[in-house]
Parts: sequence; structure tokens; C-alpha cells
Amino acid sequence: MADKVLIVDDDPAIYRLLEKIMRSYDLETTVADSGNAALNLLKTHTYDMILMDITLGDMEGFEVIKKLRSQGIQTPVMIVSGRNEDYDSLYGLSVGADDYVTKPFRPVVLGAKVKALIRRNKNMVLGQSDLLECGPFTYNTSTMRFYKGGEEITLSSKENSLMLLFMKHPGQVFTKDMIYEHVWGTSVAIDDNAIMVYINRLRGKIEENRQKPEHIVTVRGLGYRFMP
Repeated sequence: MADKVLIVDDDPAIYRLLEKIMRSYDLETTVADSGNAALNLLKTHTYDMILMDITLGDMEGFEVIKKLRSQGIQTPVMIVSGRNEDYDSLYGLSVGADDYVTKPFRPVVLGAKVKALIRRNKNMVLGQSDLLECGPFTYNTSTMRFYKGGEEITLSSKENSLMLLFMKHPGQVFTKDMIYEHVWGTSVAIDDNAIMVYINRLRGKIEENRQKPEHIVTVRGLGYRFMP
């Protein structure tokens, strides 16, 4: 049975091109020309991949991704957008996208990326476990217990959320507003001091020397990166 791709784009020229490319890779396609249409389809249908534009008529693609992730839908999402600012790609990945491709794109590259992401996701589902492991760190997502080198470290609720975010995306740079949205659930009225307090608390628990952190590293002018 062919893998299924949901294309979310309100530009007929673009979604017809995407349909043509996907079909050339033996993938079945369905088109949703708005964010709400996509969310309604996802209530009753399952797909192996979602290709998501950012600029839709009724809402931004970022909002669609946040809503489907909040509903527990883990289908891989690849953003395909003409917006090529670093912030857009970082933000898209932070809200739950798995990849970000800018227009114009090479059809052969896009098709190969889609097939590879579908294959990777299927392999992850087959080997899925409750344990996240990064370097010396282990996080049990079912018990919310965190370990370094086999020794348990007790974390508060906010520290748990922050550590889980970092461990799911090792090496990725997170800006303060991205962290605030993930951990506090909003990007409005960001409290820089609160973020720094929790970063320092985590460093105090996992770093050998919190003054010279090796795992939660400050990326000057951007935010923080977790280096396991």
C-alpha cells in the first residue's frame, strides 16, 4: 500500500506541483487548501507525511502544527514555504515540524527528503521506547524521571519540561521566546529572568561547573543549545 501525504497549501499552482512530485515517488496525495480543512481531515484520516505551507488563508501553518501536536497527532510535518528567514525555520521546528524546505525547491531533493522522513519515522515507531537517551543523560517519559550517569536527579515541573525539550532536540538552538512558549505555554509577556533562573537551576544539577557549562550552552545573541 502506498504511503499517504497530506498537502496543506492554498495556492493551486503549488499544491498541483507538489501532487505531481509526490505521485512520481509512488505516494498518494490529499490536498487541504486551508488550516481548518487540514485539521478536519486529520480528525478522521491518518497520513504518513504532511507538507505544510506557512501562509494559509485562515491561519498560519505554525498554528496548524501546534494544534495537531496538542491533539497528540505525531505525523511527520515538513514545512514547504517561501519564507526563508532563520527565525521562521527555527520557530517551525520548535512548534513540532520535522523539517523546513524553502521555495523554490528542487523536486528530486524534495521527493527524496519526504521518502527519507517517512522511512525514518516508521523505523522510530517500530523501535519506540519510553526512554530518551542523550550522552550520559536518560529521561523516562512515562515516569518523568531523569538520570545522569545512572544516578537520578530530581527535577521540578518546569525543569522537567525544559529538560525534556532539550533532550528531544539535542544540538538545536532555542531562543528565549521559543523556550517560554514550550515550557510556560505562551509567547506573550516573556519573562527573561524566569528563563535564566530555570536554566541556572538545571545547570546546577547537571553541570560539573555551572559557571562553565558544557551541556546547556549559551549561544550569544540567540538563546541556548543542549550539548549532551
